[in-house]
Amino acid sequence: MAFDDAYQALTDHDDDARWAYGTGFADPLAGVPAQVPDGVDPADLAAYCLMLGDDALIMSHRLQQWVTRAPELEDELALANIGLDLLGQARLLLTRACQAESAAGRDEDDLAFRREAAEFRNVCLAERSDVDFAHLVARLLIFATWRLAAFDRLAGSRDPMLAAIAAKGVKEMTYHRDYAAQWVVRLGDGTGLSHERMAAAVEAIVPLTGELFRAHEVEMRLAAIGIAVDPGTLRAEFDAVLDQVLTMATLSPGAFHEDAAVPPGRAGDHTAALAEILAEMQELARSTPGGVW
Repeated sequence: MAFDDAYQALTDHDDDARWAYGTGFADPLAGVPAQVPDGVDPADLAAYCLMLGDDALIMSHRLQQWVTRAPELEDELALANIGLDLLGQARLLLTRACQAESAAGRDEDDLAFRREAAEFRNVCLAERSDVDFAHLVARLLIFATWRLAAFDRLAGSRDPMLAAIAAKGVKEMTYHRDYAAQWVVRLGDGTGLSHERMAAAVEAIVPLTGELFRAHEVEMRLAAIGIAVDPGTLRAEFDAVLDQVLTMATLSPGAFHEDAAVPPGRAGDHTAALAEILAEMQELARSTPGGVW
C-alpha cells in the first residue's frame, strides 16, 4: 500500500501485518466507569492514586538507569520492560488522580513533570539509588512483593478504575517479583563473593521496608470504605514470600532489621535522592514550558 509520507505509514491501523506487534493499541481502561464512587471523597481518591502512581513513576526511572549497565543484554531488556510496565501503571494512576481532582485541571504530565519533591508521595524505597546489581534486585524484590500483594487486593476495589488498573498490574508485578527472586537466589546461593554481595545488599535494603506497612490517614479512610488497601494487612504475605526467597538464597531472614527512622515519603518527606531524580526526569519539560513532541 502506498502512502504520501512516513508518518501516514506508521499510523495506519489497517495494515498490522507489517509490524511485529501491530499499530492499533487498545486503551486498557476503555469502557471502565470513570465516576468517583458514591461516598468517596475525590480528594482522598486523588491522593491515594498519587501515592501508587508516584511509587511506580520513581521506581521506573531508577530501573531505566540500569539499561546498558546490567550484567547481560537479556537483563537490560528485562529491566527495561519492567520499567515500562511501571511507567504504564504510573500513567494510568496519575490520570485517575487527575480525573478525581477534576477541578484542578491538571493532566498526567503536570503531575509527573511540574511538581516539586515535597509534593511527591512515593515511598522512599522507590527513590533509593543502587550501588550494584545485587542492591537493585534486592530492592526490586521487596518493592514487587509488596506491590503485588497490594494490587491483588486492590483488584476488588469499589472504584472500578482502581480495580481495573490493579488487575492489569497483578500480571506484571508477578513477573517483576519472580525475576528479582531468581536473581536473589542465584547470587545468594552462588559463589562466596556473590553471596557476600547479596547479603550486603539485603542488609542495606531491608531497613527501608518498615515504611511500606505504615498506613497514611488517607489509606485508612479509603480502606474502611472498600476503595484502598490497609498496608498493614500485607505484612504477613510479604514476610512469608521474603523469608522463602532469602532461605533459598542461603541468607538468614532474621539477620536483617528495619529502620524506624526512614522518612515518611507518603507525607512528602524524602531523601536527597528524589531531588536528583526529578532534576533529571523533569529537565526537558521545565526547559520547554508547554512544549509538545
